[in-house]
Amino acid sequence: MSEEVEQTDCDCPPEGLPAYMATFADLMSLLMCFFVLLLSFAEMDALKYKMVVKSLDNAFGVQREVLADDIPKGSSIIAQEFSPGEPRVTPLKEVRQDTVDDSRDEVKMKMEAEEVASAAAAAEAAAAKQAEEIEQEVQTFKEILEKEIEEGLIDVESQMNRIVIRIRENGSFQSGDAKLNREFIPILDKIHDVLVKTDGQLAVAGHTDDVPINTPRYRSNWELSTSRATSVVHVLLRHEDIPPERFVLEGYAETHPLAPNDTVENRARNRRVEIVVLKSTAKDEVTRSIEELNREYEEVEGEVTVIE
Repeated sequence: MSEEVEQTDCDCPPEGLPAYMATFADLMSLLMCFFVLLLSFAEMDALKYKMVVKSLDNAFGVQREVLADDIPKGSSIIAQEFSPGEPRVTPLKEVRQDTVDDSRDEVKMKMEAEEVASAAAAAEAAAAKQAEEIEQEVQTFKEILEKEIEEGLIDVESQMNRIVIRIRENGSFQSGDAKLNREFIPILDKIHDVLVKTDGQLAVAGHTDDVPINTPRYRSNWELSTSRATSVVHVLLRHEDIPPERFVLEGYAETHPLAPNDTVENRARNRRVEIVVLKSTAKDEVTRSIEELNREYEEVEGEVTVIE
């Protein structure tokens, strides 16, 4: 009787697992399946994934190293709408060999060299053609102004891409004055008739000697040289068949002499007006003086033809 009482009063737990464990296990299984399903629909982003893993690591103390190569890539952890992920090639640790085709580079260099040679030949041909045209125009000026050249009133020079018509003070201007002599205007008309048939910019530059001038009309040689060049331009423009845009007016005073101002003859030679016909499209080349070009041509052994 005592043994039966002892067995009945025992507080031992019932055999087997508690009843709630079945429900808990079913719930955990369903949650795991649910999150696996969500993960299968997700487009993963490596950076966001690392941030999530790091936060979980800090929260739960997960000590696991996650390799970057093992992380799928996507735009978000959970997509709003399902769309198939873009397949990408997994980078592999392979040693690959790249070859360089040297022959292709050599062919390219040869083609570039041929193009440069062709361009140089074309430029040389154009320069030769331009030099021939300039020589023909110089001969035309020579024929028309033959009498004035023989009398020493005008000089004609050809300098590579330009023609220079040099008007001397003798016969064109009075000493210390910028008014053209009436006898010289027909000569300018002859020059005008040739300039109409030529192309290129026209620079008219006045020059004086080193004798200072100070009159009520001209305060210095600068005003005198510029006024003489202006007088020549007005005569050339009075026929209204040469566009004014072609002209460039220059005054150099005594700063660009042809010869040292040490004799009467040299001073007379330095007093002049030059009409420069520039056979080039570069307008900035017009403003360069003839004397500067002469110095350059001496350096490169150029030839300047003077017809007197």
